[in-house]
Amino acid sequence: MYDFKIEAADTATMYRDLASALGGLVAGEPDPIANMANASALIYETLPDVNWVGFYRNIGGELVLGPFQGRPACIRMTFDQGVCGAAAKSRRVQRVEDVHAFAGHIACDSASNSEIVLPLIRDGELLGVLDIDSPKRARFTQEDEAGCVRLAEILARVL
Repeated sequence: MYDFKIEAADTATMYRDLASALGGLVAGEPDPIANMANASALIYETLPDVNWVGFYRNIGGELVLGPFQGRPACIRMTFDQGVCGAAAKSRRVQRVEDVHAFAGHIACDSASNSEIVLPLIRDGELLGVLDIDSPKRARFTQEDEAGCVRLAEILARVL
């Protein structure tokens, strides 16, 4: 059992420590589902003000729910649906301050008000997306985005 308690005085240090813990947690584990499960738990337990952290896997050009922490979620979506679909289709980070103002948003959890979705790409192939939701509007800053991009880079290497 792992017991990570990541507490930092500032956001940059928290993400540095989170990336270090994530790298250690997934090192040497070849199973992508196990890595997604542990990653979602670690991120969920570490980031403040989040209510859902998980993965959607690219299965045949469709996003299919993977391991997550939080309330039950939508199981399948196309690349034309929601914030996750936008990240998958564009292969760009989607940082949304108010999900209710996002055209085509899929409300899997009505408590979610902001979201960041990171595409997971290895060797030009979209593996899926990492989705993080918050009940707080405008929860994710540019500094959060930079930290989450680092997490996505670590994950793309092991999924």
